[in-house]
Amino acid sequence: MDYLSRMESDSIYVIREAFNRYSRLAMLWSMGKDSTALLWMVRRAFFGRVPFPVIHIDTSYKFPEIYAFRDRLAKEFDLDLRVARNEDALAGGMGPTKIDKFACCNALKTNALKQAIAKMGFEALLLGIRRDEHGVRAKERYFSPRSQDFTWNVGSQPPELWDLYASVDEAAHDRIHPLLHMTELDIWRYVRREGVPVNPLYLAKEGKRYRSIGCAPCCMPIASNATTVDEIIAELEASHEPERAGRAQDKEAAFTMQKLRSLGYM
Repeated sequence: MDYLSRMESDSIYVIREAFNRYSRLAMLWSMGKDSTALLWMVRRAFFGRVPFPVIHIDTSYKFPEIYAFRDRLAKEFDLDLRVARNEDALAGGMGPTKIDKFACCNALKTNALKQAIAKMGFEALLLGIRRDEHGVRAKERYFSPRSQDFTWNVGSQPPELWDLYASVDEAAHDRIHPLLHMTELDIWRYVRREGVPVNPLYLAKEGKRYRSIGCAPCCMPIASNATTVDEIIAELEASHEPERAGRAQDKEAAFTMQKLRSLGYM
């Protein structure tokens, strides 16, 4: 078995374990490469179907290409797509054009997710995060408990030994991270091998492309001529720039992501 097949097998093991363990399970989908690769693996795990809801936390500030990609694949894959927004915050004028990006992310993403879980009663969520994305995410476990107020206690996470994933009885919900062991290059190589659909924002146009996508005002493109997945892989193999260098919340302060994650940010 090649290394990508082993990684896929490890991810599918986590996905199926979560499905077996929780009766109210859902998946978060951002339409980025990682969560779309996770969606692909879920379909592989369950023979072409996704047997639980797929949630998009919509800030209403995403790129038009993200919404088009979402709607096309939701129809093609026959997804039970649930769109969650913090309508009160949006009505109050909250948005990424505000100076305080921390408050915006917390209101339009974290609080929107809180509302969705409270409304739909989910016990656990699958997320497509990876350890190599950010130093804070490197501290995550495959099965990560969250308290009633969504806080994440990094220092008291249960150990994970020999593929044994612990649950915490008093957790309000658990976050499940089947892609933790994969890197950015692993994801792109998997996308190439499997033919996973690619959001067009990742492909260069007029000498620029996006390496990490989210809210349009918070993402900056990088200089690139990579118009195919093969060219993206070649570019990344020669690059030393961090993946999220173009994301506003990662630039403002070293502790910003740690603070957001501790409060329940994805």
